[in-house]
Amino acid sequence: MGNLKISEQTVQTKHPQQKDPKKFLKLITIVSTFGGLLFGYDTGVINGSLPFMAEKDQLNLSPFTEGLVASSLVLGAAFGSIFGGRLADTKGRRRVILYLAILFFFSAAGCVIAPNTSVMIGLRFLLGLAVGGSSVVIPSYLAEMAPSDKRGRLVTQNELMIVTGQFLAYIFNALLGNIFGDTGHVWRYMLVIATLPAVALWIGVLILPESPRWLASKGRWQEALKTLNSIRKESIAQQEMKEIRANLAAEQKQQKMSFRELGIPWIRRIVLLGIVLGSVSQLVGINSIMYYGTQILENAGFGTKTALIANVANGLIAVIAVIVGMSLLNKVNRRPMLLTGLVGVTVALISIGTSAHFLEGSEILPYIVLSMTVLYLAFFQGAIAPLVWLILAEIFPMRLRGVGMGLAVLFLWLCNFLVGLFFPMLLAGIGLSATFFLFALFAISGLIFVVKKLPETRGLTLEEIEENFKKQSVS
Repeated sequence: MGNLKISEQTVQTKHPQQKDPKKFLKLITIVSTFGGLLFGYDTGVINGSLPFMAEKDQLNLSPFTEGLVASSLVLGAAFGSIFGGRLADTKGRRRVILYLAILFFFSAAGCVIAPNTSVMIGLRFLLGLAVGGSSVVIPSYLAEMAPSDKRGRLVTQNELMIVTGQFLAYIFNALLGNIFGDTGHVWRYMLVIATLPAVALWIGVLILPESPRWLASKGRWQEALKTLNSIRKESIAQQEMKEIRANLAAEQKQQKMSFRELGIPWIRRIVLLGIVLGSVSQLVGINSIMYYGTQILENAGFGTKTALIANVANGLIAVIAVIVGMSLLNKVNRRPMLLTGLVGVTVALISIGTSAHFLEGSEILPYIVLSMTVLYLAFFQGAIAPLVWLILAEIFPMRLRGVGMGLAVLFLWLCNFLVGLFFPMLLAGIGLSATFFLFALFAISGLIFVVKKLPETRGLTLEEIEENFKKQSVS
């Protein structure tokens, strides 16, 4: 097994351990998830800053360039998610998080002083590289640092930090927009706040240890054990070290899937299922609300300053819904929970479309749209968002995970990009009502697909899930 060989003497080596491993692990979780906070803030801040950027004496954005400014970050994130994971495998999780903190800071600072639209789009793309990289590296790092019985809770804390970052962005947007709204460059004040958590992440990385799983994969066994001793009781660290060794040995024997195997029916079915789930989760229009919530409320009838304040409700309900969704994941079956989310989202989308059509110009319309976007986010963030990522992690067997997850997440980011790019043009071209009816059509299609194609995976091992797919392809 080459560098996987390790003597019992090495495993039994004692290292000074932290006085309280639990507190140190909690500190590691808080520091590393600052990347998720940055992810959320940088995707949410555009919601309130775009109306001010679009003004003639600022960046003078058209609907097309408005879409480019918002979606260029997402396009960068698609590339960042691909290269971030590979870089973390070669350079280490900790070092890549440090690189991401630096990229977060300089690209966010560059956006603050961007003199024109082209520079802004380029810098938002660079910021997206950091966002995409963090979306892959930080959950992986947390999964490898967490004890097995706490892995799900610690990893999903990153999702909670993302929506918290978006919520904070909406609050700062509302405060700055209402206090300094008469100065057109207020959007620069909104963007500069993103540099603060980037600095905090960079400083925090200095106390982060490297992942023991990554150290072991490079044959650095004593360093891996030292890290484990700092975040586990010594007896548990010794046992986990042996499990890591056994898992690495098994992975070396595991044959990876090639693209040619996509011709096998059961493999093709799993990959297609992942791609459709990832795509539908974005095509139902979630990021039209997360990126353009202020413009939607303006279009419905609110003034800019009022829309900024009202949009805070969207951020608050997103945070609450994620917390509720996290508590339900291990208590409710996947299919009925996902179907409930899709039904709720569909009802909200159709309600917005219908209200915008029949109540156009009415004083009550903006309040109906706000209440329906809140309802939409409750169902999406409480059910669809956490479940899609969980199901994607469950349906791919080990040897399919690299190719399958890669394709599913790639399509997810690309559909996110398309929604972000085309939403301002759809709003200007066909209006609020028709745009949300289009999103509802995708939600209904997703409902039908889940009913017909998605098997229940709760309570099954990865091997049992794989076997079920094989049997269904034969029948």
